[in-house]
Amino acid sequence: PELFSNPHTIPKLKKISINRGLGLAAQNSNILKKSITEFTQITGQKPLITRSKKAVAGFKIREDMELGLSSTLRGEKMYSFLTKLIFFTFAQIRDFRGLSVRSFDKAGNYTF
Repeated sequence: PELFSNPHTIPKLKKISINRGLGLAAQNSNILKKSITEFTQITGQKPLITRSKKAVAGFKIREDMELGLSSTLRGEKMYSFLTKLIFFTFAQIRDFRGLSVRSFDKAGNYTF
């Protein structure tokens, strides 16, 4: 029996979003520059620097402070990143037992 009778119901990848939160370490310009170069090497494109939207005194965060990095991959870069992640990165993890099926949310997004 066919698993998908309608070809439009087959799951597809639209994009891969990669994020790194640096927190207060992003105030140090050396750490931020090093993280940007690592992100650029991993994804093949320059990341977007995420900034705080409002000041939070309890976390010592000011408005418009640099807090992290994010990058969205689509198309050919997405598939090349996914191939490297599965075949090279996960293969090097010693006791890797696969990814959890429970990491899907209601919208169909997968997070690990």
